[in-house]
Order: sequence, then C-alpha cells, then structure tokens
Amino acid sequence: MEREKAILEKLKEAIVNLDIEGVREACREAIDAGIPAYKCISEGMAKGLDMVGEKYEKGEYFLADLVVAGEAMKEGMKILEPWLKEGGVESIGKVVIGTVRGDMHDIGKNIVATMLSGAGFEVIDLGVDVPPEMFVEAVRKYRPHVVGMSALLTTTMIEMEKVVKSLEEAGLRSKVRIIIGGAPVSREYAEKIGADAYARDAVEGVAICKSWVSEEH
Repeated sequence: MEREKAILEKLKEAIVNLDIEGVREACREAIDAGIPAYKCISEGMAKGLDMVGEKYEKGEYFLADLVVAGEAMKEGMKILEPWLKEGGVESIGKVVIGTVRGDMHDIGKNIVATMLSGAGFEVIDLGVDVPPEMFVEAVRKYRPHVVGMSALLTTTMIEMEKVVKSLEEAGLRSKVRIIIGGAPVSREYAEKIGADAYARDAVEGVAICKSWVSEEH
C-alpha cells in the first residue's frame, strides 16, 4: 500500500511539475507494481491536473503550462490505455467536442479534451473546422451527454448558433447539454444562442461537465 501511495504521489507531482518524462516513468512504474490504470488516472494524474488548474486560476500558471500539462497527461494515457481496456473502466459520461466550421484553432479544445479524458469522460473529438451537420451526425451516432464547441475568432463564433439550430431541427437538442468556449465568446453569448453554459477555460469547462453528469446519477 505504501508503495502504491508513493507511486501515485509521484505521478501527481510529475503532472504538477509539467514533467512529461516523469509522467511516463511513473505510469510504467505503476503498471509494473500492479496498480490499476484507472487509479493512476483518478488518484494520480487527475489530482495533478486539478492542482495545475488551481495554479492557473491563481495566476501561477499560464496557458502554455496548461498545454504542457495536457501533453503530459496524453503521454501518460498512451501508456495506461491498453490496461484501461482490460480493466473495463466505465466512463462517467460522453462528450462530443470540436472547433466550429471555419476555425482551425485547436490548442484550447485539445486541453479540454485531454482534461475531460483525465476526469473519466469518453471524449469524441471531431477536430477543427467542424460543420453543423457533423456535430448532428456525432450526436446521433454516439449519444453523448454533452456537446462542446470552441471558437477563437469572432467571425466563426456565429457557427455555434448554427450548430444549436441544427440540433434543434434534428430533434436532438433536448438530448444533450451544450457548452461553448473560446476567446470571443461569453456567458451572454451562450444564453443568446441557447447553449447551456459557457466556460472561460478548460478547468471551468471540466467542472461544469462533471456537475451535469453527477446531476443525472
């Protein structure tokens, strides 16, 4: 037990210190020690990410640090994934996420996707430049709990409203919660287009998605 605790602590610290090699090392060590992969995520990496989020909120960490923490998390997930499938871990919910049509920015979206995975969500990432019909198709196919949209340009944020309308027309709007984020959007804009929430950053976005899923359970 002591060894397990020490390895999970090491994994958490490696995420907090943005140490990608340290994350890989601790994940390998954890697997060798027989620690379940889901535990490495929930009690190691996810706790580390929470602390990174807190540092970001306090202004101790910046966007670049969130990007590195996201990369570190991804590297850890690569090692843990084969073991996760074996463990038959239940995801806490499904999220379809994408950057809207006309927009090629993906840093923010990628951080959110990684942090959602780390929090236990199954994430279907549609990538960038995603047209409304692709969001609709994904909702039909995957039946997610949440649809997340990102835009970094004022010229592309109008696409978010088109996605909401397309989901309404397809009769799917009532089946999902919609969250939006990105530099030009705001809480007021989310209300105006009929989205359920706006997140100012990845940390807040993950917290909102978690709160929605816990309401359902």
